[in-house]
Formats: sequence, C-alpha cells, structure tokens
Amino acid sequence: MDIITPAVGQIFWGSLVFLILMFLLAKFAWKPILGAVNEREKTISESLELAEKTKAEMLTLQAENESLLKEARAERDLMIKDAKETASKMVADAKGIAKEEGNKMLATARESINAEKAAAITELKLQVAAFSIEIAETIVKGELSSETKQKALADKLAEDINLN
Repeated sequence: MDIITPAVGQIFWGSLVFLILMFLLAKFAWKPILGAVNEREKTISESLELAEKTKAEMLTLQAENESLLKEARAERDLMIKDAKETASKMVADAKGIAKEEGNKMLATARESINAEKAAAITELKLQVAAFSIEIAETIVKGELSSETKQKALADKLAEDINLN
C-alpha cells in the first residue's frame, strides 16, 4: 500500500512546488496568456463584424449592379426602338422621294412623247403635202401634155379670174 499512499514530505514538497508554480504562472504567464486570448477574441469578433459589413456591402453592390443592368437594358431597348423608327422613317422618305422622281420621269417622258408625236404628225403632214403636190404635178403634166389641153385650161382660168 505504500505505493498508493504518498508520504507527508512528498505532499508538502508537491504542494509547495504547486503553489510556487501557481504564483509564477499568475504573476508572469496568466496575464500575457489572457491578454493574447482576449486580443485573439477581439480580433476574431472584429473580423466577424468586418465580414458582416462586407457581406452587407456586397448585397448592396449586387442590388446596385442589378438596377444598373436594368437601366442599361431599358436604355438599349429605347435606342433600338429609336433606331428602328429612324430606319422606318428613312425608308418611307426614300420611297416618297423615289415615287416623286418616278412621277417626274413619267411626266417628262409623256411630254417628250407628246412633243415627238406632234413633230411626227407635222412631218407626216409635210410629207403628205409633198406627195400631194407631186401627184398633182404628175396629173397636171399629164393633163397639160398636149397644146390643146393647155389652151383649154388657160381659157378656163381666165374665165374664173374674170368672174372674181
């Protein structure tokens, strides 16, 4: 049983060493250890607060980004709409100008055709008159080929002049 029960000297010296160790630890080790633990706790709590603030800022930035994206999309849609309207207007204007130019060209062509038609009619009349004169000349030459026919025509013309 000696092994299990300690001697009085051992208890005394063990207690004395324990008390000295406790005093030394309390004097020199506990304050720095507690200070380091408190400092670590403070750093961890500050880091957690900073993480919460950062998380809140990230949510705010994300919301701002989403609103900016919505605004950009709305502006893009507006620009596309304006571009389509402008393109439609340009096409309509071009069609109107082309139609006006076509009408002007048709009017010019009609005037040109009418002028050429009038010129052709005038030329045809002149040719008909020339042919008529040639035919009349041929007939008159045939009628006046003999001297007796010439004398009879001259007498008839003289009578017509006397009557007038």
